[in-house]
Amino acid sequence: MKTFLTILLCCLLGACSAPTRVIFDTDLDSDVDDVQALAMLHAYEKKGLIDLSAVIVTSRDKYAPGCADAINTFYGNGDTPVGFLNNGKSLKHFSKYTKEISEEFPHDSGSAESMPTALKVYRKTLSESPDNSVVLVTVGHLSSLQQFLQSPPDDISPLSGKELAEKKIKKWLCMGGTFPKGKEANFFRPDPASTVYSLDNWDKEVVFCGWEVGKEILTGGEYLKANLAKDNPVYRGFELYNNFAGRPAWDQVAVMLLDEKASSKYFENVSDGYVKVSADGSNEWIAEPQENKKHSYVKIKPEVSGDSIAREMDELILNLTE
Repeated sequence: MKTFLTILLCCLLGACSAPTRVIFDTDLDSDVDDVQALAMLHAYEKKGLIDLSAVIVTSRDKYAPGCADAINTFYGNGDTPVGFLNNGKSLKHFSKYTKEISEEFPHDSGSAESMPTALKVYRKTLSESPDNSVVLVTVGHLSSLQQFLQSPPDDISPLSGKELAEKKIKKWLCMGGTFPKGKEANFFRPDPASTVYSLDNWDKEVVFCGWEVGKEILTGGEYLKANLAKDNPVYRGFELYNNFAGRPAWDQVAVMLLDEKASSKYFENVSDGYVKVSADGSNEWIAEPQENKKHSYVKIKPEVSGDSIAREMDELILNLTE
């Protein structure tokens, strides 16, 4: 067993470090890639790479927050805070899997209306985090993020949302956009104004994972069906969504960037400019460095196949349940 002095020496030499704190903001309702992305976060937490500090559910589906809590609970992290975008009477049910997962798997969250708001969870989680310690991962539209950035000081923190982001968040990993130009759902549907606002009011580093990357990586196919336990909510999600026909791994790419070893193995960054987003949510990479924009986007390395990345993503959550 290591002595205290040995542990202290390891830390001083950089051999050990605190896990990266992560806030995961997801539209857990329409596509099924969010389900595997959340499971991957739990795998990374088990490996000691991250601390999943909070899950923000940016959705109008009334079963989505319960679905997130059920997945967290399945992986032994039922105490992870879940915040829900407050849409009041506009709540609906349209997902292929949220109701079933939230009803078939145990969790202790109540109705969607009783869940803590996304704004409160954003502010509380960041106010309690050390400076420059949090990585924000967004894999949906940015309505909750905009609400947070616009928030004034309150009884949680004397800082505004933008000030909290500047002080507490070190990097933003964003699944959104198409590169070098195009129009992608997270940026334009249903709230393109939140995309424009969030990027206009963000001065720290952002790494974008575009639609064109995830579409080359198909997970949730026959391999996962044959090897994942049927009592796993990820299995249920893929079964309900398209019965394991496979699906592009858009959201999983953003999560995989948290693993520096995997990121450097599979992806390369383009960082010679910045992202410009129009009012309709379409985007374009402007290949001109801008002083106040620390933007980059990822590409799959030429020598890497999408299938090899997909297999690692699937294996990650298979190993989690062994």
